[in-house]
Amino acid sequence: MKLFKKKQAIESRHRRKKSSEPEKLIAKLSPKSPHSELFRSIRTNIEYSSVDKATKSVLITSSEPDSGKSIICANLAVVFAQQGKKTLLIDGDLRKPTVKKIFPEAKTHGLTGILTNKITITEAICDTDTENLYVLPAGIVPPNPSELLSSEKMKQVYAELYQIFDQIIFDTPPIQLVVDAQLLCSLVDGSILLVRNNHSSKENSKKALEKLQSGKARVLGSIFNNNKMKMAGYYYAE
Repeated sequence: MKLFKKKQAIESRHRRKKSSEPEKLIAKLSPKSPHSELFRSIRTNIEYSSVDKATKSVLITSSEPDSGKSIICANLAVVFAQQGKKTLLIDGDLRKPTVKKIFPEAKTHGLTGILTNKITITEAICDTDTENLYVLPAGIVPPNPSELLSSEKMKQVYAELYQIFDQIIFDTPPIQLVVDAQLLCSLVDGSILLVRNNHSSKENSKKALEKLQSGKARVLGSIFNNNKMKMAGYYYAE
């Protein structure tokens, strides 16, 4: 876990007038803020995590829900896009999708539609009002998310997206609760474990890291989140 030698506390302030209002993207709304600078620092660490090959695709998971993972993924995607890279944020959580809560322009159909051959990649990907940033929502919740994510079709879709985009951010479910992140981590160039202060236990974080390693992940490091960044409605079950 050498990527982030000093754990960086990420504190994001959101103000929601209504519960239905999308989460705030601090990197977009306040690009000169200290919080946005932290996301740019993480971006730099990712870019320099390998000298031999560009780290074009990154999977982010956590050991528990309610760690602020999806908001952090979204802000990371924003800072990569701000750098001029054609960036795709993929909602790899086919159980409790969150991208639509952050990007209301995301379509109903998404990754599950592609994997079940109901729509094409072009039809599923959504533009955002941030230049160079695109999102691939999870789509309609399927009865068999693990089977879809481990399918040959998923590998084919990933390979095609990898050729189209300069940077891919995979937002995946907590690895301690479901196997999904473990199934995807061998596809991507690198994986990051999110740890939330006073929420993620050392034991759970250790077990989460072991699961990533058993899934043949290239673990880049960890992000330390020092703030409660909760998305309502988290519940996972196999």
